[in-house]
Amino acid sequence: MRGRAVSGHHLIMALARILIVDDHALAREGLKAVLAGEGFEIVGEAATGEEAVAFVQETVPDIVLMDVRLGPGMDGLQATREIVALGLPTRVLMLTLHDMPAYVREALAAGAAGYVLKDTAIEDLRRAVTQVLDGHTAVPLDLMNAALRAPERVARTADTKAVLTEREHEVLMLVSQGMTNKQIARTLTISPATVKAHVERIIAKLGVSDRTQAAVVATQDRAKDA
Repeated sequence: MRGRAVSGHHLIMALARILIVDDHALAREGLKAVLAGEGFEIVGEAATGEEAVAFVQETVPDIVLMDVRLGPGMDGLQATREIVALGLPTRVLMLTLHDMPAYVREALAAGAAGYVLKDTAIEDLRRAVTQVLDGHTAVPLDLMNAALRAPERVARTADTKAVLTEREHEVLMLVSQGMTNKQIARTLTISPATVKAHVERIIAKLGVSDRTQAAVVATQDRAKDA
């Protein structure tokens, strides 16, 4: 837990205990180096949502720095819900590349205490961590404004063909068939990275939080046309 300790003639804040959750090892290593240099204590790291929840249950860090997308299994949003549901003092700060308003809204709804982009300046990241530790919400003003301006769940009323490009609609239909990104890439003769980019844009445009919800929207859309 946070506290104060005497060092010489100075009173200093004890190190905040941080868990880093990211599915890229290099990203975790980079964050560890940056945060350690800023005086924070890194008590662990996790590559999956499941690992993050288990670690929090066992160790109860002060802060979890959580990416939104974590690959197979539980994503960062679901992991945040699970961690918040534990009722522990641990607070979750999303740290991600994704600036889509739908993700910001979903993260805050899940109980995250903040949302920061990975390309933020080091001093801004330090400030966000400090704000969250002090019980405040840390979301950059531009992200918050975008999240508030974005239409709520446009997919519930909009025709997906009117919202998406032709290629995005093709990708969505294949997602709704349960295909993975690699399978979709082979079917459409494009790269998995391109498929991933299409899926992320689809999720943002439809106002949903993940590909499963996007597939549900596609199924409902087909039912309306039947």
